[in-house]
Amino acid sequence: MAMTQGQMALGVGVRDAATFSNYHFTSTSLAEALKGQLSPGGEPFVYLWGGEQSGRSHLLQAACHLAGEQGKRAFYLPLNEIGHFPPHMLEGLDEMDLVAIDDLDGVIGRKRWEEALFHLYNRLRDGGRHLLVSASCAPRLLPATLPDLASRLSWGVTFHLSGLDDGQRLEALKLRARDHGLALPDEVARYILHRGPRSLPGLFAAMSQLDNASLSAQRRLTIPFVKQTLGW
Repeated sequence: MAMTQGQMALGVGVRDAATFSNYHFTSTSLAEALKGQLSPGGEPFVYLWGGEQSGRSHLLQAACHLAGEQGKRAFYLPLNEIGHFPPHMLEGLDEMDLVAIDDLDGVIGRKRWEEALFHLYNRLRDGGRHLLVSASCAPRLLPATLPDLASRLSWGVTFHLSGLDDGQRLEALKLRARDHGLALPDEVARYILHRGPRSLPGLFAAMSQLDNASLSAQRRLTIPFVKQTLGW
């Protein structure tokens, strides 16, 4: 595994922009569990579940970035992207301080993967390491065929991530604009929410496009400028 900045081994497909600072937390206990997972007394195992637009991947990648900032080693595995490979990539991950496994349900029901995940869980626990996983459903609803794995998955602290309402999506968009160093007036933010894609990744992509255009044209964000730049 190639190491990058500090002690961080990023893993597969970790986006630079996925940080806790631009995620709109609706639960204080969730924020505390994730931000403090690698602190003394932090949760050894955290399980996140929710729909496709609930921010699961963002949070797992943000946890990896925070681990790197703390001088720790973290690895991100999106199983929907790499689950078609054999589970050899799990070997050696027990050396990481944090392993973040996304879309766990992508390999549930496959004997070799379930066995490999079960053994990785045990090695991480025995070594005092930390595990953060996500899936589309609660642990008890995962159709795991290995009873021991199903049992282990129910031991963690579990959080349900619900989709954001329009007010929360507005705050998330303003957070992302602030992250880009952009002033985003409320009326412009509401216009983008009304005309833009429903998904947060789509909205954030639009914000990145507006950032580039604003910098190039030396223009501030107004509704006419957004219309012109995004072709709405």
